[in-house]
Amino acid sequence: MNVKKRSRIAIPLMTILALGPVVAFAQTATTYSGEAAALKASALGINVALADTGALPAGGGNLNTSLASVNLLGLASADALRSTTSGSGTSSQSQSSIANLSLLGGLVAADVVKSNSSAACSGATASATGNSELVGLVAAGQPIVASNPNLAISLPGGISLTVNEQTSSSGGNAGSMTVNALHVKGPGIDIVVASAHSDITCP
Repeated sequence: MNVKKRSRIAIPLMTILALGPVVAFAQTATTYSGEAAALKASALGINVALADTGALPAGGGNLNTSLASVNLLGLASADALRSTTSGSGTSSQSQSSIANLSLLGGLVAADVVKSNSSAACSGATASATGNSELVGLVAAGQPIVASNPNLAISLPGGISLTVNEQTSSSGGNAGSMTVNALHVKGPGIDIVVASAHSDITCP
């Protein structure tokens, strides 16, 4: 009798142990990615990324970096470069800022340039938002006020400037947002100021 009782108990225990890993693998977690950089420049075969957090791990966390000042031989100069990216709970967010900016010998200048991006989960649905803040922005000697995303401006020398450049994607359980506060392009030149990227995948 004792043997029969033990065999009856052993069967459901083995079943629970066998199903346990299946239940564990079925549970999914929120994943994140993000990165922020105060200044990225490519010119004359040289590529630099300053005050760049690097990529946020899929598991989230917090990355931040800063640089007191920079002067790239007339290509760009600026002070107080700061960037941060983080992900936890139901959201990820990135921010970048720069002060006393001068690009291409003063062709583009600003007192303060900032960008913000965020992505969040509401249940299993993802959304993403972002914006930029610009104080004292001047391009080719003209003050620039930007309220809407992706304002395109043509400058002398075949230079183009995009203000508050935004690229977003959201649908279902995934959402992402990239904000480049300023993006300057020209012959052999590509400069991004205050870039913030965030994305999230909801369980």
